[in-house]
Amino acid sequence: MELKGKIIDFLGDSITEGVGVTDRANNRYDNVLKKNCGLAATYNYGIGGTRLAHQSKPSAKPRHDLCFCGRAYDLNKDADIIVVYGGINDYIHGDAPFGEIGDTTPATFCGGVYFLMNLIKTQHPGKTVVFMTSARLCYDGMDGSAPSHRPQKAPDAKNLFGYINAVKQTAAQFDIPVLDLYEKLGIDPTKPEDKEKYTVDGLHFNDAGHHVLAARLQEFLEAL
Repeated sequence: MELKGKIIDFLGDSITEGVGVTDRANNRYDNVLKKNCGLAATYNYGIGGTRLAHQSKPSAKPRHDLCFCGRAYDLNKDADIIVVYGGINDYIHGDAPFGEIGDTTPATFCGGVYFLMNLIKTQHPGKTVVFMTSARLCYDGMDGSAPSHRPQKAPDAKNLFGYINAVKQTAAQFDIPVLDLYEKLGIDPTKPEDKEKYTVDGLHFNDAGHHVLAARLQEFLEAL
């Protein structure tokens, strides 16, 4: 795909918002992509702490409950490409049940993924829709290999791979390309050198990490 002159919407959480980046205008991944590819415009819909699925009980910070499914209605309809990057907060602290493939409402994570994909495809016919999975992490005692230890998690909570696989399986139903950042990003915060070089806390990327993210996304989009 030729990216020059394209308009891209970015729907995401704190990483898309730019938490951890010292110079968002020049180093946040959407802005890096805009500069490197000659995009006509980018629209950033990143809000820290947000999840794909609905929260069952209100969070301490109401802003965290502005789920992707509700915010997707606000995406710019003129965009040629919609990039959705989320799921890590559903894994870490979302209290919605994981659910199962076949759920269709945002009351569960699986249902939230389905609802969001269906909504975006319906509201943006003929446009390119892309999802990015959660990347590797080493944060608050979690590396993704086990379910989150947070007390609000539902009994059916999965390890990070469960959330990633739900995105990939549901995307296949909608013909949505998925960039698996867990496998493809090339940053592993469980390695001390990667954590220090590319992140601020083992979860949020620093300026250097955002440049890596932008490069992987550019490669992925250009290959479509």
